[in-house]
Amino acid sequence: MEDIIFLIRGNRNGEPFVAEMYQGGEQPYFTLRWQEDEGELHIRIIPKDFDDYGNPVGELTLESVSMTFPWSCRGGRKPEQIFMNGYQSWTDSHEHTILEKEPAISPLASGMVEKYYLDRYGDVNFTMKPKGTGQFHGFTYCYFRDGERYRFLGSLSERAGFTVFYYNGGAQQMTIEKDCSGLRISEEWNAFDLVELSGTEDQVFDLYFEKMQINKPAGSPMTGYTSWYNHYQNISEQIIMENLEHVHEMGQNFDVFQIDDGYQTYVGDWLDVNRDKFPDGLEPVVDRIHTYGMKAGLWLSPFVCEKNSRCYQEHRDWLVRDENGHPVCGGSNWSTFYALNTELPQVREYLKEVFHQVLDVWGFDLVKLDFLYGACMQPTPYKTRGQLMCEAMDFLRELVGDKLILGCGVPLGPAFGKVDYCRIGPDVGLDWDGSPKEKLLHRERVSTKNTIGNTIYRRQLNGRAFWNDPDVYLLRDDNIKLSAKQKALLAQVNGLFGGLLFTSDDVGNYDAEKRKLQKSLTELHGASRSVERRGRYTVVRYQGQDGEKELKVKL
Repeated sequence: MEDIIFLIRGNRNGEPFVAEMYQGGEQPYFTLRWQEDEGELHIRIIPKDFDDYGNPVGELTLESVSMTFPWSCRGGRKPEQIFMNGYQSWTDSHEHTILEKEPAISPLASGMVEKYYLDRYGDVNFTMKPKGTGQFHGFTYCYFRDGERYRFLGSLSERAGFTVFYYNGGAQQMTIEKDCSGLRISEEWNAFDLVELSGTEDQVFDLYFEKMQINKPAGSPMTGYTSWYNHYQNISEQIIMENLEHVHEMGQNFDVFQIDDGYQTYVGDWLDVNRDKFPDGLEPVVDRIHTYGMKAGLWLSPFVCEKNSRCYQEHRDWLVRDENGHPVCGGSNWSTFYALNTELPQVREYLKEVFHQVLDVWGFDLVKLDFLYGACMQPTPYKTRGQLMCEAMDFLRELVGDKLILGCGVPLGPAFGKVDYCRIGPDVGLDWDGSPKEKLLHRERVSTKNTIGNTIYRRQLNGRAFWNDPDVYLLRDDNIKLSAKQKALLAQVNGLFGGLLFTSDDVGNYDAEKRKLQKSLTELHGASRSVERRGRYTVVRYQGQDGEKELKVKL
């Protein structure tokens, strides 16, 4: 990073200021401390006690903090590949070139966006939008790849705020911004902790996580079943037990059997088990899962509650409020859902009670924790979105202890080293890529195609930040619109790049061919493989038992 222009905008006692600097130095209200060391850059903003005229400085309110510098990227016949990590688990994230455009919500979808709160799932309300060909943005880290050579930029910590990378291919320029609008500071504040690396894929990612002092995840890759992508919320004790028995009868050596959404009365009322569906509660199911030698998993969304829930109706004071005092809506799922204020002691006490019941009383071994971005939808005057998210992940790890967390719907940086497994793509669909209308929508939408892309291009996180959850593979013939070729592709990509191999199929209905394909998936883990782009196609080559294989997908 050379020829850096550092720009800070903000105000002091309502008086706006703009500071443009080329390195560290003094400003009327603050000192900028600039430290470079072995590819790392650490920048601190230190408010002064008194300005240059002897007046007390007090608090500074930051509006934007950014740095801009030249960054070349080759186009032409063999263009360099650009990867920008998307905001959260579901945000589509794969390589592009400066000849391409970043996906975005179409203006034609404005009515649906407003009706279904589709702008709440991603970052569209708090980041700048790239406006044309060759313009991209992402969070926490990015890379530029020329063959096997990687040029890598990454944030070493998101605790002071999310680090957002903006690349303008036309101007051959990179801007790195800290998400901090409205933040008040009165003492030293970590503006940036950045690293620039170059080398092979393994070299840059190994060194990145080493510099962050994040250990490789404990445990190992797992296989399992989850109820969602077949039954969705229409589950019951009978349905769960039937699928569990079929798993056992088929001799499946699954590690985890997970009960997904639908066991509770409403989202947010986690201890209110729906007795019409589970008349004896969940403990008998957990006992049976354990009898068959599997871990028992349960889905929750601890940081949100839906409008029809008792939590929402009785505890409006628990909700996050926007600057106008309105509850912050997280999206249109269920009866629409709202963010809980994880800063409140009463919310934390409630969640402690929930996790004690789920883990210690009911006996679950793994919790899939979903829609976690709810914890950071609204920054406060003294905490950024990134800080709120990091502290929320610390809290979850404290609550779950030594048992297992599968994170989902979460900004990835704050999840590094905090969860055992993590979703790295959007939900798999029962078709390939939705209807033409759906393709106009948010980057977090359900899409099997985008799931496969994320599984391939976030592969470097697997076994470093956590074990990657690529979402399920589906081989069944009923209740699905994927072709046989698409189902096989999904399963093989999951096997090659995933740390969790989950399905929602009733495996009791598998024929010999499906059983053979399913059995082969665990053998793909650790196989020698390579990834390259040929135009709009991504090509994966790997070494199978009977020679080299090739998978090809258009993203």
